[in-house]
Amino acid sequence: MVDPKLEEVIQFERTRPDVHGDAHPKKLLRAIVEEGDHLAKLSEQHIFSSDQFDRATLLQLFRLAAKYEANPGRFSTSLNGQILISAFYEPSTRTRLSFESAWHRLGGDIMSITDRSTTGIAKGESLRDVAEMFNNYGDCVVLRDSNEESVREMMTALRIPIINAGNGTDEHPTQALADLYTIFKWRPDLVTNEPGEKLKLCLVGLPAKMRTVRSLLKLMCHFPDVFSKITIVNDKQKNAMFSHGQLAQLEQAGLQIDAANDLYEVLPEADVVYINAIAWEGNAYKQYGRRYHLNAQSPLKSDAIVLHPLARSVELCTSLDDTPHNWYFSQARGAVFLRMALLTCLVKRAERVLDVI
Repeated sequence: MVDPKLEEVIQFERTRPDVHGDAHPKKLLRAIVEEGDHLAKLSEQHIFSSDQFDRATLLQLFRLAAKYEANPGRFSTSLNGQILISAFYEPSTRTRLSFESAWHRLGGDIMSITDRSTTGIAKGESLRDVAEMFNNYGDCVVLRDSNEESVREMMTALRIPIINAGNGTDEHPTQALADLYTIFKWRPDLVTNEPGEKLKLCLVGLPAKMRTVRSLLKLMCHFPDVFSKITIVNDKQKNAMFSHGQLAQLEQAGLQIDAANDLYEVLPEADVVYINAIAWEGNAYKQYGRRYHLNAQSPLKSDAIVLHPLARSVELCTSLDDTPHNWYFSQARGAVFLRMALLTCLVKRAERVLDVI
């Protein structure tokens, strides 16, 4: 007979939701009219920067991601016969597994590299030469590298698409896509002809150093009608928060950008709180904003949601995990379906799922 204490520990519920809030994507799916032509151009592009997207393409990507997430068992063969080269030369858990899960869920095969020292690069081979070889081995490349120029160098030689999965402190465009997808799943009315009240966003992080923050702000430039105010919280002066041209880009897009160093003053009016503390610098991670923390006692609005790209440290307390504020797990879950949508477009398989209910 199984010990009752052990019995209690080993049981789990398959039907228990793994996210809080109304994270189901069908409302977003209904909110966006399908116009697949906007996705066609992605089949001839590398995914390098959030700057390359426009509003219409973003909305169609979100719609396709919502279609996948609403019907996860219906599209399992879209990438049959396709091979993904998953090259992660910088440590990663969520991003690498998210991409690989996305590809596998659509029926594709994967070759994975997780250690630079096991490749020809360790012998001095150039990334350009590696890219030439990749042309013969796969149909798409996902690359993460601590060197900001690595993705660009490989792009010059590739004849198959490559996705920037994080290049140093520069950008992480697919994380930003997943972040914005989460916000619109939470508030699908914001992309309809009758949107509700605009959002006030509190962003805890350093745009000059954090690639997730940098890429997300770039995407938000396409939705100035969605955000009434974006408040950047960290312990720097405003002119030190941004790299050259960052703030000008945001303001020229029509976004209202404020700066603050007191998180608890900003939280009571924030609808969305996006917090990050870790940035990749050199050959290691560096933590910023150690003074900023969120927990279940923080003065959050009752209906505010909290986002975090993960992995987290002390800045995001586990006491928030079982509250309605927790949308960071939904954010991580949705990233798989967002990447499924993007990958489908890059390898010219979107026509297999468009117009399918």
